[in-house]
Parts: sequence; structure tokens; C-alpha cells
Amino acid sequence: MIRIGIVLGPNGGALQQMLPPFRLGVGGRLGSGAQWMSWIHVDDLVEMLVFVLMNGSVRGPVNGVAPEPVRNSAFTKALGRALHRPTVFPVPVIGLKAAFGEMASVLLASQRILPDAATSAGFRYRFPDLDKALDACVNPQRAGTS
Repeated sequence: MIRIGIVLGPNGGALQQMLPPFRLGVGGRLGSGAQWMSWIHVDDLVEMLVFVLMNGSVRGPVNGVAPEPVRNSAFTKALGRALHRPTVFPVPVIGLKAAFGEMASVLLASQRILPDAATSAGFRYRFPDLDKALDACVNPQRAGTS
């Protein structure tokens, strides 16, 4: 069983929903920005799925996340760096609730999840670092990613 975090990739997913305001230079942290975000690049997730299927020594639940979870404020800054845009406009909780209703609680949720089962079994990441993962997502032709 694999529990999957926020999947980052150049073609769709959570990141594609975040990109428009960030590309316009109006992206910012959500609420306090203190909530944890456990993420994984899509290429690493696919490789992890294959690794788990092919490796009989992996037991129990596997967390499909990168080894470095980050707080929303750090994620926001990293995405701004990848896009060469400022990240100075925080999105207040009241604004999230007005825009997303009950879904705002999902955006403000916090879980610091680590991939202990996969890394203990020897899984190696192509994108263990958020800056490199986000750069590969916003510049896929340069990074040679899917």
C-alpha cells in the first residue's frame, strides 16, 4: 500500500492549479504558511511504485513522498524562485474559506510525512530536493522529465 503526498509534475496535478497566480507574481503562502507539505516529483513516484513492486523486502505501508517535507512558506518561496517571481502576497485564511469553502481545510492541513519504508529498502530519488523538483516541473525541456 502506497500513501501518496502532493505530486509535482509538469503536466497537471496540484502544481498546475498553483502556477497561474505565481506566474502573475501574486502567489503567496497559505494562511500562516506553517503547515507541512509532503510532496514528491511524479518521476520519483513512478520509480517508487516500480521499486516497491519489484522489491520483495518492502513491507507495510509506503509513503510516496520526497525525503524533505517543507512548510508551506518554504514551498511558496521555492516555487517563486523556480518561476523567478516574487511571493509577497499571503492568502489569508478568510480568503481561502471564501474561495474554497470547506475545501480550505484541506489546503491548510498539515502532515509531516517521511518515506522511511522506501528509503530503508534502498530507494534513491532523482529529485529529493524541492528546488530541483520545481525547476524540473516548470522547465521540463531543460530537465528531461516527463
